[in-house]
Amino acid sequence: VDEAEHMSGIKVEEAFTGIAGGHIKSENSRGVIAISRPEKEISQEDVDRVIEQAKAVSLPIDREIIHVIPKDFIVDNEGGVKEPVGMAGHKLEVDIHLISGAITSVQNIHKSVTRAGIDVKEIVLQPIASSYAILDPEEQELGVALVDIGGGTTDIALFYEGSIRDTFVISLGGQNITNDIAMGLRTSRHSAEEIKIKHGCAIASMTNRDELIPVPGITDTKLKEMSREILAEIIEARLEEIFTLVYKGIKETGICDLLSAGVVITGGSAKMKGIETLGEQIFGTSVRKGIPHGLGGLFETVKDPIHSTGVGLILYGLKHRTSQELKKVSSESLFNKLTDGIKKWFTE
Repeated sequence: VDEAEHMSGIKVEEAFTGIAGGHIKSENSRGVIAISRPEKEISQEDVDRVIEQAKAVSLPIDREIIHVIPKDFIVDNEGGVKEPVGMAGHKLEVDIHLISGAITSVQNIHKSVTRAGIDVKEIVLQPIASSYAILDPEEQELGVALVDIGGGTTDIALFYEGSIRDTFVISLGGQNITNDIAMGLRTSRHSAEEIKIKHGCAIASMTNRDELIPVPGITDTKLKEMSREILAEIIEARLEEIFTLVYKGIKETGICDLLSAGVVITGGSAKMKGIETLGEQIFGTSVRKGIPHGLGGLFETVKDPIHSTGVGLILYGLKHRTSQELKKVSSESLFNKLTDGIKKWFTE
């Protein structure tokens, strides 16, 4: 934090902080209210009231709500309404997507960040943050699945008609691939991670059996040589399992056929050669890598799927700044100063 403040020239007092993990759960809910005022015009107060009614679901005592995301408003049985304020009607309904997490996990993130001297502005689900950095509005309108392969989990967010429709988590991620490599090649996890990054390929048939790669031993530095095809076979088996579980989860949501824009894969493992081809074989639709965009001068520095969540949190924070904050500082000047400073920081 001290180094970031020095490089950017900005005092860091609070942060938008990402959260993910197997404890994340989601569900859909609906709220209904009557419009009681004589003119029957829907106000912002009515919108807030119907959302509060929809989020009044029974949660276990060890969980708390992280996000309440309105999907659609219905005015007098007419659906597909995005902005109901100002419309006339007798009844207002809303379909929302609720995302909750374990209270202890949320509290531990708060404690970690506040002990570093920073206040938590908001906890944000990581695939939602990533969507701000890698998805286009047209993709979200047509329907797209965002698959964020993290270290311990793979987080999935489904978008349709411009809003999030469902989220779920697979308890497998990049660390599982690394562990498989360590066991299969009989090397340390540290060496396995380096081998995965440098030589990894998602499809064995795209490699040459005669191509050899150096593999350090577990207890000594003596190198042995292994076929890159064997490495790819290990990676392909685990990635195929992850993608199959993701595809099964998407099918269970009931909106698989609505994802016309296909699948976008991001996260550190998304850099692997051949991962789009493997994804297309399993998902049966178009697949692309999600690379952060929309940061101007920072683009070349963070043009990497591993930075999707970090860049997304910046863009999410800029979009959700309150009007009071915007009066205090021009977001454009802050944005330029921040990106220039971080670019210099990354470069050095």
